[in-house]
Amino acid sequence: MAAAAPVNRPMTAFEWALLLVLSVLWGGSFFFVGVAVKELPPLTIVVSRVALAALALHLVIRVMGMRLPRTREVWAAFLGMGLLNNVVPFCLIVWGQTHIASGVASILNATTPLFTVVVAHCLTADEKMTGGRLFGVLAGFTGVAIMIGGAALNASGLGVLAQLGILAAALSYAFAGVFGRRFRAMGIAPLVTATGQVTASSLMLLPLMLIVDRPWALSWPSANAAAAVIGLALLSTALAYILYFRILATAGATNIALVTFLIPVSAIFLGVLLLGERLESRHVAGMTLIAIGLAAVDGRAWRMFKRGRAPA
Repeated sequence: MAAAAPVNRPMTAFEWALLLVLSVLWGGSFFFVGVAVKELPPLTIVVSRVALAALALHLVIRVMGMRLPRTREVWAAFLGMGLLNNVVPFCLIVWGQTHIASGVASILNATTPLFTVVVAHCLTADEKMTGGRLFGVLAGFTGVAIMIGGAALNASGLGVLAQLGILAAALSYAFAGVFGRRFRAMGIAPLVTATGQVTASSLMLLPLMLIVDRPWALSWPSANAAAAVIGLALLSTALAYILYFRILATAGATNIALVTFLIPVSAIFLGVLLLGERLESRHVAGMTLIAIGLAAVDGRAWRMFKRGRAPA
């Protein structure tokens, strides 16, 4: 059997393309949540998101002739991944967006790579921190901060608990990125992993939502809120997690955490292209720093530069 490719390596062009698509899908999640949270309570949004995504993914794997494993070990892993990657961060982010603006939530969520570099360094043998990787993460985070701008932070009336909640969600994502590497060793396909994760999340959250939100007593949501929940479930969850586990299996936790730097970039470009928003100089400066940070983490440009300067 051929040896598996190491995960502590530069991503391929195809993996970078998948990461860009994933950033757009997850960038849209902040918009969808911002629409839905005006009419629906947080737990109802989260359960609708994971349950609809689970139904969609079950249909996909059935059509493809795949099935979920039934062993206790695999389902324990599904439950752990669902807790770290869905239950904890989704609830904290949706609750946080009831108190802070979605743009502010996205910049706080962009701390995920900072946490992931530390978590992966402590818990893995092949994703150790390097100087270039740390520089890249710090440069990327600085770029995100510049793009969002201090005015957004000052104007949003941030609550301390809401900020801490989004940061806790980012930390949970970091642990999930490392925890999720085990599915590759188990030989579980990314599509099956995504299906198992959202199914486990639905099972954990549904009883809590029924007790807390009592959805039968809620007003029926508007067409806009319903469409936002459907988009959140099918695009920002079902499709996004197929890509997430595909990248995670080959590129590793630290590389995939870079998507949180790209999410604000995609959000700004979508605003410019679809909503007529203006691209400001701070956006250009921020995206430049993000590009530098991504290049530093990838390391390819630096290695090419060193090879070019090496004596013949």
